[in-house]
Amino acid sequence: MRVARRSKLRGAIINEPRINDRINVAEVRLVGPAGEQVGVVRVEDALRLAQEANLDLVEVAANANPPVAKLMDYGKFKYEAAQKARESRRNQANTQLKEMRLGLKIDQHDYETKLKRIIKFLNGGDKVKIQLRFRGREQSRPEVGMKLMERLAADTAEDAAVESAPRVDGRSMVMVLAPTRRKSEAKSDQRRRREAERENRRAEEARRAQKNAERVASKAEQSVED
Repeated sequence: MRVARRSKLRGAIINEPRINDRINVAEVRLVGPAGEQVGVVRVEDALRLAQEANLDLVEVAANANPPVAKLMDYGKFKYEAAQKARESRRNQANTQLKEMRLGLKIDQHDYETKLKRIIKFLNGGDKVKIQLRFRGREQSRPEVGMKLMERLAADTAEDAAVESAPRVDGRSMVMVLAPTRRKSEAKSDQRRRREAERENRRAEEARRAQKNAERVASKAEQSVED
């Protein structure tokens, strides 16, 4: 059984669950390392099982009656949790908020052009703020703007979720779309697509070169026969 250590971050003590001999209760509801329910046992027995398995006894639900404790490798658990937290912060930092402005009387061609750009932003892992501008008397027809926003949400449903529902903001209506994939995943997909495109180009160039070689060889054979 490992010795519990007090974790610090820039000198501040982080609130951590009680582990091992810090769990000063008589009984715990024990959960095994694979998530299996062991049942209510004396804390001494739970600590003995942890020691035999070279694991830690970690209190995961202190307010339950009795408290719930789990057998786990606490050092590995903390490391994986820190990795996930860093990945989450990195994705949040890399995600940008793009902006796309539309008019209420947008024609079909412009709509399709802007839709393609919105989807491109989303596939790149960025959020998109849609701003629909009202001009003059258009302000009295917010229901028309709502229909346009709903159409955009439907047309991007495969790539995005509505993070902020359409709302009127002064002379505009605003909606925010969030990508359904993380920035890192989007970049990986883009990298794979570029590699596939390069491979296809190389294969096409090789086919053309082969055809040219066969054509030259055929002409050479005809010249010899003549």
